[in-house]
Amino acid sequence: MERVVLLDEAGAVAGTAPKADVHHDATPLHLAFSCYVFDGRGELVVTRRARHKATFPGVWTNSFCGHPAPDEPMDVALRRRARQELGIELEGLRLVLPGFRYRAEQGGVIENEMCPVFVAHTADEPREPDPGEVDEVRTVAWALFRDDVLAGAWPGISPWCADQVRALAPLGPDPVRWAPGDPGALPPAAFLESSARDR
Repeated sequence: MERVVLLDEAGAVAGTAPKADVHHDATPLHLAFSCYVFDGRGELVVTRRARHKATFPGVWTNSFCGHPAPDEPMDVALRRRARQELGIELEGLRLVLPGFRYRAEQGGVIENEMCPVFVAHTADEPREPDPGEVDEVRTVAWALFRDDVLAGAWPGISPWCADQVRALAPLGPDPVRWAPGDPGALPPAAFLESSARDR
């Protein structure tokens, strides 16, 4: 059974809960992540969430999202999720927005997450995405995606992706050159594999 990490308002661990029980009309604050993956042509991989998902079904969003398991380093969780959801391996994984947080509601179901944002590259094509998670995959130039999202011209975009794009845009026009975020600014419950021994 997949479990998520519950957080207090300072981002420290407040417990765990089954993922299946967490998302409802009073969703507790919990730990998540988002990733923006660029393919071998330098285009952003965007996905449409499966229409039967309990939360935000059928919306377009960034490459993938997920939740680290209790005591799982964020970078390990991201690589696991990339394989599970899109069948791809990540290269050059970097933290870019360590302090991103959002709350969003659709159809009476609330998302309430501290959700650090990462960027990565892949040499793989997402040929067989998990149908339980993804209905459709596209690639698009970052500048076009960014401009459409900022202009409200990308229909059906997830609210967290729209907020993330607004936060990513000031980092510069070339995602390869985005400055890495400070791991020290992650929520206290979140950590990277390189620092796992220190916890």
